[in-house]
Amino acid sequence: MADKKSPASGWPKIQGDYHTGDANSCVVVVTMGSHLDEQGVCDAGAGMCGSCKTENLGLEKIVANVISNPNIRFIITCGTEVKGHLSGQCLKALHAGGVEGGKIVGAKGAIPFIENLNDAAIKRFQEQVELIDIMETEDLGAIKAKVQECISKDPGAFEGDAMVIEVKEEEGGSGETEGEEAPMTAEVALLHARMKVIQEKVTGMGLQDRFAAGVYSGKVEGLMIGLIVSFAVLGFLLMG
Repeated sequence: MADKKSPASGWPKIQGDYHTGDANSCVVVVTMGSHLDEQGVCDAGAGMCGSCKTENLGLEKIVANVISNPNIRFIITCGTEVKGHLSGQCLKALHAGGVEGGKIVGAKGAIPFIENLNDAAIKRFQEQVELIDIMETEDLGAIKAKVQECISKDPGAFEGDAMVIEVKEEEGGSGETEGEEAPMTAEVALLHARMKVIQEKVTGMGLQDRFAAGVYSGKVEGLMIGLIVSFAVLGFLLMG
C-alpha cells in the first residue's frame, strides 16, 4: 500500500456541498454543475465528491480541502459545466497557470478572482494533484471506473505535510447555505459582467458624441463669425 500521511485535524477543513469518504484516498471528484450520487462515488473509493458552481469561492474551498490532505493526488472533474461561471474551465486554468493580479490566468468565467489563496497555497495545489478531465460526463459507472483507475496509480502521500488556510466568506453570506450555492448565481454574475461591458461602451459613445457636438458647434460658430465679418466689410464698402 502507498505511504499515507495524516490529513489536517478535522479534515475536511472547509464546509461545502460535498460528501466524504476515506481520508486516505488519493482522489477527489468534482461534479461541477451536476448533482449525482456523491456518496456512491465516495463509497467507490473517492475521498470526497461534490459540486462546484462558482469560479472564486468554490474553487478556493476545493484547494483548501485538497492541500490540507497530502493523500489527495488526483482530482477528477466531471458533470456539466456551469453557465456564466465556467467553474470547470476555471479550475483547470487555476491548476495550469495560477493567479496574476488576483485573477486566474486564462480563466473564462464571469468573475474568476481569488482572494483567499496565497502563492504558496496555489503552488502546493499545482504540485500535489493531477487533474483528470472527463467534463460533461454524468455516467456514474464511468466516474467510478476513473476513481478506481486513479487508485491503481496512487503514488502515495505528497511529500509536504498538510497545509491549512482560512477561506473567508463575505459578511452576510456568499450565496451559499450549508455549502449549497444559490442556483441563480451564475446567471446574475454573467449579467453583471455584461452590464459592465455595456456601461463602458455607453461611456465611450458619450465621449464620441461630445466630441462630435463640439466639432459641429465650432463649425456653426465659425460660419456665424464669417457672415458677420462679411456683412461688416460689405457695409464699409457701401458707406464708402
